Amino acid sequence: MAELTSPPPHRIVIVGGGAGGLPLATALGDKLGDKTRRRADITLVDRFETHLWKPLLHEVAAGRMDAAAHDVDYLALGYWHHFRFRQGAIVALDRAGRKLTLGAVDDDEGKLMLPERVLAYDTLILCIGSTTNDFGVPGVAANAISLDTATDADRFHRRLLAACVRADDEAAQGKPGQVDIVIIGAGATGVELAAEIRQTTRAHVGYGLDKLDPEKDIHLTLLEAAPRILPQLGEKIARAATELLKGLDVSVRADERVTAVDASGVHTANGGFLPADLVVWAAGIQAPGVLATLDGLEVNRLHQLVVTETLQTTRDPDIFAFGDCAACPWPDGGKEGRLVPPRAQAAHQQASLLRRSMLARLAGKTLPAYRYRDFGSLVSLGELTAVGNLMGRLIGGSMLIQGLIARWMYVSLYKMHQLSIHGYVRVAFDTVGRFLRRRMEPRVKLH
Repeated sequence: MAELTSPPPHRIVIVGGGAGGLPLATALGDKLGDKTRRRADITLVDRFETHLWKPLLHEVAAGRMDAAAHDVDYLALGYWHHFRFRQGAIVALDRAGRKLTLGAVDDDEGKLMLPERVLAYDTLILCIGSTTNDFGVPGVAANAISLDTATDADRFHRRLLAACVRADDEAAQGKPGQVDIVIIGAGATGVELAAEIRQTTRAHVGYGLDKLDPEKDIHLTLLEAAPRILPQLGEKIARAATELLKGLDVSVRADERVTAVDASGVHTANGGFLPADLVVWAAGIQAPGVLATLDGLEVNRLHQLVVTETLQTTRDPDIFAFGDCAACPWPDGGKEGRLVPPRAQAAHQQASLLRRSMLARLAGKTLPAYRYRDFGSLVSLGELTAVGNLMGRLIGGSMLIQGLIARWMYVSLYKMHQLSIHGYVRVAFDTVGRFLRRRMEPRVKLH
């Protein structure tokens, strides 16, 4: 009698270990990848070795947070949660052969660490996030910093600290020490960064930069092409955030479009010029351009993969996409052509749906459809305050909140993300450990 053999495990490959991809890999690994009841091989792919929650990048850039103290190793998470990790960026796709090609990876010295590799899949899930969209404005790439990665945020922090040290030294010599910072784009990233910079530069005075007057010597300007800041959010939130920024001595200039950025500053459409030592571009996002090269998958003008309500790509049911890199239709009678907004809460909801989808797919059942639920938005304005709105049935629509309670709720979003990848025990120990270490560390990163 011929020996019966079980079919090989279903191969699920998730490309992108961000706010949605990592929790999905963790959940699927725990449910399907455990060797004792192995139902699928789960592989997570990311171009970096570690994960840092992207909404924290403005805190890293300003110096309130040390990225190295908050990132987590994909290899360790894979060991704990029964998935494999492969480092590399996707560079090509063979849909007929169900194979994707990962690019070569160099080490910190520029030497080849990993060659180009091919990875086979049965189900492919793409969630590689977004990158900055400079809209073709001259000089942005060469003269502005965008906060796409932890490396970008750390680079900006080093430049900010160096500029403050130079200004403090000039002030000590009786010279007019001054730092001009221009942030282009007053969405959540730009607003949060402006507030954080003001508060962290105030803290620098207590660590030796005592000749520096942050309000007088550090000039912060926030530019927005739309008629008001936070154009994606409600007008009440925008008004509250504007008042809070003015209280922090941040110059807010709406309805002012940038036409060029050069080594000395920023040019605007009304003929104005703002001198700048540091320029941050936070004016728009788009999906990575590589998505437009993936074996004929449909993309929109922002390179986002067009998906159905099941999050399957329109031209291949074996390939799913979610998060910022996916153009997901607004469900249940939304406006024609309206897409689910690129927010962390949407990626988290879609990851939860895809966990159920993969279980249904393995069981041969109908896939569930995604229904976006807007729970509101929160924008941090430093260590002690935030502003935003809550939405839902319990409060009968929308409610504006701000202050310390809003800030606590903002921080809780990160805790919820940590819970999704670490579980309650590890998060509890981590929280206690960080609380005990606070008195042994400076309030801001000084290197």
